[in-house]
Amino acid sequence: MGRPTDNPKTIVKRARMSESDVEKLKLCCQKLNMSESDIIRIGIDKVYKELENKN
Repeated sequence: MGRPTDNPKTIVKRARMSESDVEKLKLCCQKLNMSESDIIRIGIDKVYKELENKN
């Protein structure tokens, strides 16, 4: 399996996306030189932090 890590990513999720969503994701990946998974995780973290700040 991949490189050793303290935070293994063993769960796989699927999501339905529009063409527009896919194009936005591709652009983010290209501009930030990151994987789709990394960009999605960043988005999840941002939403999670916003929710924490509302409580």
